[in-house]
Amino acid sequence: MKMWSGRFRQGLDPAFETWQRSFPFDCRLLECELEASGAHARALAQAGVLSPEELARVLAGLDEIGERVARDGGSLNNEEAEDIHHFVEIELVRQIGDVGYKLHSGRSRNEQIATDLRLYTRAACDEISAALSQLMSAFLNRAEQAEGAAMPAYTHMQRAEPVLVGHWLLAYVAMFLRDSERIGDCRKRLNFCPLGTAAVAGSTLPLDREFMARELAFTGPTTNSMDSTSDRDFVVEFVSALSLLAVHLSRWAEEMLLFATQEYGFLRLPEAYSTGSSALPQKMNGDLLELVRAKSGRIIGHLTGLLVSTKGLPLAYNKDLQETQEPLFDVAETVITLLPLLTKWMQAVEFDLERMQRAAQSGSLNAFAAATYLVRKGVPFRIAHEQVGKAVCLALDRRSELEDLKLEELQQIDTHFGSDFYDFVKLDNVLAIHDLVGGTAPERVRQSIEVARKKLALLEEEAHAHA
Repeated sequence: MKMWSGRFRQGLDPAFETWQRSFPFDCRLLECELEASGAHARALAQAGVLSPEELARVLAGLDEIGERVARDGGSLNNEEAEDIHHFVEIELVRQIGDVGYKLHSGRSRNEQIATDLRLYTRAACDEISAALSQLMSAFLNRAEQAEGAAMPAYTHMQRAEPVLVGHWLLAYVAMFLRDSERIGDCRKRLNFCPLGTAAVAGSTLPLDREFMARELAFTGPTTNSMDSTSDRDFVVEFVSALSLLAVHLSRWAEEMLLFATQEYGFLRLPEAYSTGSSALPQKMNGDLLELVRAKSGRIIGHLTGLLVSTKGLPLAYNKDLQETQEPLFDVAETVITLLPLLTKWMQAVEFDLERMQRAAQSGSLNAFAAATYLVRKGVPFRIAHEQVGKAVCLALDRRSELEDLKLEELQQIDTHFGSDFYDFVKLDNVLAIHDLVGGTAPERVRQSIEVARKKLALLEEEAHAHA
């Protein structure tokens, strides 16, 4: 029996009935539906709709549905069920009889799906945050392992200045920390309970909404019934946060792929996360990284779809909102399965630190330090920049580095050059003079690693508090 069939004289067209069902994808909300239904049942008992004996039967029936599905390996085969809510009602009535129909008293599927999706998204926030913490920890470990090794940093895809390898890896940690904070903020905003809002105007039964919110570990009940049943801001915000995470992961993947080429040679791809060519025996392809780039496009596409699907909807619930579910599920499950693989990749990748170090010492990457040398001698920076640029041109003509020029040659460009210039532009000093918060000086990088670890610890404490 349909949950709404009394009004209709004619059955649905079979093709339309199959086409409009959400059960094939919202079946993954079973655990959320059972949890929310339990809270609603206890509120019905408080309101006198269910007797204590009926409540016990309903709760036992809900538990049995979950246990049976678990015994069946998570399979939810039911050709009759229109959606997950209908499935639970069918199964509950099958187990405990007509008293199962009482569970739907004072509620609507509009509030049920709004609640289930919040529970699902909240759990996904927690799982993704934990996995992202593991990924950041892997980055921090590799940053520490690199110790004093340097590499070129790039601007405009051209070598710019030397930085510590650890400093480079910390740039991604900084991105991921912002991602983690965004996910946490999203979790805080979505953590309000729609139960009791019914179809549009609120339940007609005296249900204790504060009680139901506490039962489900929500911060409190939502504040407006019309907004509650039609709100999918939390879905858009969640997918938006993951879209930015996907952008950061895609940037990282692109850089790893570039640095793995023979032209760069900064790293060797882990064989366990790469594949070969069916035609070219020598090839090893970074398929995991390439799929990260592609999946970021898919995630961003889902964000666009969600915004377009919700932008023109009048209040309150419309069936259009069913289309917000599959993008949510796909994005959450894509990121949840992806992050642990990236953590293992980061643990397995081999950096060629010697080659990176050599690259950091070629191409006049110490030119900014050379200009700083002149500035410390009292030369205005704009003039120092010009003079060092002339020295770079001379070094290019000689196919040498700045430090290979003779002192008399440098003094012909600017008399402020002295014999102490050569120590000033050595790699260790070039790194050390970037001695400020966020800079690549070795001590600053060590401090940044410590700060990042403390932030990670706080995020993990917050996650444990939610568990």
